[in-house]
Amino acid sequence: MELPLRIPIPEEVTAIARRLEEAGHETWCVGGAVRDTLLGDEQKDFDLATSATPEQVQALFRRTVAVGVKYGTVGVLDNDRVLHEVTTFRHDVRTDGRHAEVAYGVSLDEDLARRDFTVNAIAYHPLRGEWRDPFGGVDDLERRRLRAVGDPSARFREDYLRVLRALRFTARLDFAIEPETWEAARAAAPGLEQLSAERVRDEWFKGLRTTRSIRRLLSLWQKSGAAAVWIPQLWSAEEVEAWPGDDAPAHRDPIVLTALCCHEPVAVLSRLRVSNAELARTVALVAGPTEPAGISTRDVRRWLAAVDGAADDFAALWQLRSGLSFPWAAEVAAVRAAGVPLRRGDLAVSGQDLIAAGIPAGPAVGQVLERLLALVVDDPTLNERAALVARAKEIV
Repeated sequence: MELPLRIPIPEEVTAIARRLEEAGHETWCVGGAVRDTLLGDEQKDFDLATSATPEQVQALFRRTVAVGVKYGTVGVLDNDRVLHEVTTFRHDVRTDGRHAEVAYGVSLDEDLARRDFTVNAIAYHPLRGEWRDPFGGVDDLERRRLRAVGDPSARFREDYLRVLRALRFTARLDFAIEPETWEAARAAAPGLEQLSAERVRDEWFKGLRTTRSIRRLLSLWQKSGAAAVWIPQLWSAEEVEAWPGDDAPAHRDPIVLTALCCHEPVAVLSRLRVSNAELARTVALVAGPTEPAGISTRDVRRWLAAVDGAADDFAALWQLRSGLSFPWAAEVAAVRAAGVPLRRGDLAVSGQDLIAAGIPAGPAVGQVLERLLALVVDDPTLNERAALVARAKEIV
């Protein structure tokens, strides 16, 4: 691969680098943005690595955020309040597979040597247009190969999350994993048990959002041993092969995709410690009903009322599973556009209205509201206060 003389760097990033250089601190663009630019995907968000310490960076810039000072990273805000990460050249003093203790005062090449993969260890000087590639990352980009920096076993022992990052980058970039790196990743997979659920969840979600092929991502998790440690509920290779032809969906919601990829998505996402709202969405996807019982508008209204806010998730999951458009999409849109009551709060009466009309306070009020909602879903013209109060008295 012939390296370009210049790559497009946002002026805001160049300005930060210039100020650091003028203060006597060597500064380079590093990381994924450099890699992706060389692959033809123009980037805006470049990280900077510098010889300046975090304290020196904070002293040079008026608006900074301590995003990871413990590990040498300071966020510098530009005039539009966009944050750019600036990290001090560093090396690992000790690691335990989950966390690293770092020290400063090293060279750029020493800093690049602690990175995970060669394609992420390429540096570009935004002012001089100079390249630094001490580990052959450019050659690996040209070969479409993911290879660890130095000893792959050592890299994975330093941080077991790198096993999952290897799977994600391979699936996202459509690369092959270099054999020694792959064997080291498989050997390190049991160490994934040491990781926090939050770190594993973030990698799983990133993988689902970025992979070119869901099938390949699942295969990598299975074959590496990562699934056995964290997501044993993943579909098997045989089950995945039975999916529809297109496994690079436009829909990239990780909750819906986890429901697609796993036998027991609620158990998976509980273990990965998703938010309560995300877990509730998953429970709804499992509970169903997954689609309307029939093709009539009434069937669609009943279904929308039954699944509440999960309709879009069900439609996306139906499309992912079948490879076809959701057959009820137009009718769902029409019902929504008409403003048909689908929840208790949409009714023309409230619980207080019913109590004022003589309905005994307590659980009976909620039960009556549910009955009224069912009537209105079947016939939206009934949604008038006087009519509903009269029906409520009949029900009681």
